[in-house]
Amino acid sequence: MSHKQSSMSVSIQDFVKRRFNIVEEENTIKTELLAGMTSFISVSYIIAVNASVLSTTGMNYAAVTVATVLSSVIGCLLMAFLANSPLIITPGMGDNAFFAFTLVGAFGLTSPQALTVVLVVGILFTIIAASKIAPKLASAIPGTLVSGMSVAIGFFIMFLGLKDGGIIVGNEGTLVALGNLNDPLPLTTLISLVIALILFERKVPANFLLSIVAGTLVGIATGVVDLSKMSSFSLSLTPFANGIAQFDFSLLLSPNFWIAVFALLMLALFQNLGSQLSMLPDRNKLPKAYLANGISVLAASVMGCNSTCTSAEGATGVAAGGKTGLTSLTAGLLFIPALFILPILSLIPMSAVAPILIIVGVSMVQGNIKKIPFDHFSDAFPALFTVIMTVLTFNIADGIAFGFISYTLLKIVKNETKELTGMTILLSIVFVIYFVLNYLV
Repeated sequence: MSHKQSSMSVSIQDFVKRRFNIVEEENTIKTELLAGMTSFISVSYIIAVNASVLSTTGMNYAAVTVATVLSSVIGCLLMAFLANSPLIITPGMGDNAFFAFTLVGAFGLTSPQALTVVLVVGILFTIIAASKIAPKLASAIPGTLVSGMSVAIGFFIMFLGLKDGGIIVGNEGTLVALGNLNDPLPLTTLISLVIALILFERKVPANFLLSIVAGTLVGIATGVVDLSKMSSFSLSLTPFANGIAQFDFSLLLSPNFWIAVFALLMLALFQNLGSQLSMLPDRNKLPKAYLANGISVLAASVMGCNSTCTSAEGATGVAAGGKTGLTSLTAGLLFIPALFILPILSLIPMSAVAPILIIVGVSMVQGNIKKIPFDHFSDAFPALFTVIMTVLTFNIADGIAFGFISYTLLKIVKNETKELTGMTILLSIVFVIYFVLNYLV
């Protein structure tokens, strides 16, 4: 390397360190890059899965695939440069299910009409995030519910890993049950979990990435990964271009349309607020990170995609040492070449990613469960109710809603109304309306 090239390399590193406050965060560029790669690999499945879910509504699979990638890139870049946060933003599994099965299914909207709902929610979310309302929303959450939400997200991530890894399966009689551990998927997950635990506890550098690679190799050996399914992937941008900004405002004056907007807005506002409060190491970054969330939802609707969210899988990057926007920038940029190597990415089985989610979930629970005031029932119950309802409804926003309502109710019953703020009471009422409207549809 020439002296000129060496100087340029040093200057770029210095710029990156200054831009993302790497030194102030007591971190290194290498750690941030590895954390970003970990986050990306953990969530990369969303590219194919999101397109599969949305295509059930009649949307073009190729168009939604590109829309998913670009929405993820935009979301991660917003989080990197606007908030300097290590968290990542992608279309979410709960969000795509809401789009396909609630907006299009239950509400009977067409895809363009559902995209219009996402557009309006994105505008409202951005306005709320940019205003003084957002800090009030955050400050209105009692300490016990903040702790409960953090534990809930941890258990949610654990449950996600156990479910995706085939260790926990559905059961008609008991809702969930232990999977058949002799089957290749759960067996591969357990072997991969043992490897991941050893690497994690020994603090091996890049342990999460190495765990995913090892888990993929184990999957090849057990037959979970089928190498013969690798196929060529031809990318065409024409369907995507035709799907940009395909809105239908014909129902704008319909009450049904605004009920749909309210339901999705509640999901977006509190799912993301709960995730960020639980996973964000630096609470000072919350306002701008929340704003990044709002803008990303708006951008996703224009791309022809469902609403985006702060991805739970982003916790793997934080656990891998990510502290700044360089983590989210790395993850976001990796989505672009991923579009051209989908067959290779598709080789990474969920059994290789699931152990990382389980470990990260346990770490979140471990660090927050002791903050719940168990000696005071009117504080402990709402926190634990938030936990169990988040896991069993598989919905962060629903868990937070039940926590708020039960907290307000118990404080009134116990004559501890001094602990209630006007915003807490208002949000509890809003959540009651949210449930009522959902069940009127």
